[in-house]
Amino acid sequence: MISSPSGWPAGKIVVIGFGVTGRALARVAQLFGAPLTVIEDRPSEEAVALAEGLGVTLIAAPSPSELFAHVADAELVVVSPGVAPSHPVFAIAAREQLVSEVELAGRIATVPIVAITGTNGKTTVTTLVDEMLRASGLRSTAAGNIGPTLIEAVVRDDLDVIVAELSSFQLALTQRFCPRVATWLNFAEDHLDWHPTMEDYADAKSRIFSNQGPSDIAVVNAREAMVMERAARARSRVVTFGDDRANYRVESAHFVRDAGEDLGEIALLPRQLPHDIDNALAALASALEAGATIEGCARALSESVVLAHRVELIAESAGVSYFDDSKATTPAAVVAALGAFPSVVLIAGGRNKGLDLSPLRRFFEGHTAHELHGVIGIGEAGPMVAALFADLVPAVVATSMDEAVRLATDLAKMGDAVLLSPGCASFDWYGSYAERGADFAHAVRALIATGGAQ
Repeated sequence: MISSPSGWPAGKIVVIGFGVTGRALARVAQLFGAPLTVIEDRPSEEAVALAEGLGVTLIAAPSPSELFAHVADAELVVVSPGVAPSHPVFAIAAREQLVSEVELAGRIATVPIVAITGTNGKTTVTTLVDEMLRASGLRSTAAGNIGPTLIEAVVRDDLDVIVAELSSFQLALTQRFCPRVATWLNFAEDHLDWHPTMEDYADAKSRIFSNQGPSDIAVVNAREAMVMERAARARSRVVTFGDDRANYRVESAHFVRDAGEDLGEIALLPRQLPHDIDNALAALASALEAGATIEGCARALSESVVLAHRVELIAESAGVSYFDDSKATTPAAVVAALGAFPSVVLIAGGRNKGLDLSPLRRFFEGHTAHELHGVIGIGEAGPMVAALFADLVPAVVATSMDEAVRLATDLAKMGDAVLLSPGCASFDWYGSYAERGADFAHAVRALIATGGAQ
């Protein structure tokens, strides 16, 4: 077996899954001239051809005994993020064999990694941190769940730092992964179709700190009790953001740190919703601790844009504003969006991931300054959503996005926001949250064009 000077393992590597992650691993293995065995339960003809071109041994739908034979002599078994925990490999492989692509990437990385996780806001903060570092003159890229995979980023020779968005699935199967800066944004119920319990979910997230030492930095949300509790166990230097006692906070409409050092006005942000400010604080803490300059961070904040499907304004008509927040696939994300609007008609639902949707109602029961004028349930969870609000406001179920937008418009009053913030996955009606958001935008524009929003 070939042992790369970059730290690529000398032993046999088995990869479970030949999707985005598996293919990235195959391309990197080819760079090193290293053999790779891939297990794929349902390989397409295109996948078979690609594997052959990359010199990968592709094993299609092995029996349990065949899988055992391939795993038995492997040094590492790299499990792709999309592989469910019910896959037999989890019962066959030893715990020390099972790793994620992130673990392998960390082992061969030669530049510092800024790792960012959390239930909500990961993509926005990752994008901001990357922009802040680049505006400060550092050669940076965003990787992980956005941009290239982390394994592809770490083999580049033209970078000073990598900013990685990481999920709990990826972190759960890490062993020695040690980012220079590890940022945990928030924690709320999610992915209970993958993690057996909330404790297991928290354990996976907190692995972002597990291997850090005193020279590393843990960036954590001071308002999140679970995050703070787990960070207290870390051996790294803990830096907080969020509340008025945090290292990074807001004072007199300015972002500041520690003794009051001015990092710029909140007015730098193109949009200043509560979660925009929280995301900016998290990004400032992460980027500055990773070597960014205050000037570079301020420039990146002022030039930042609202990412698609994240409380994105689609249109305004007859005093009603329409917002696409299709990326909100958890109740916590919906609650964060609702806090931005004094009055709203909510479109929610989709494929529930085993989550408790009652926080949506509790938000309005606990925030009397925010008015709810109607709820439209969509998708598989539509009846559940409508039932949750049935005794509070008009609450109905729509059978299509066009109908949902029309019903929401009928319920909206002057000054209201019609907000698509589903709190559920999209995979009942759509192939992705982006497709769902695009359909909402199309429905809104079509209704306005025909005069139905007047």
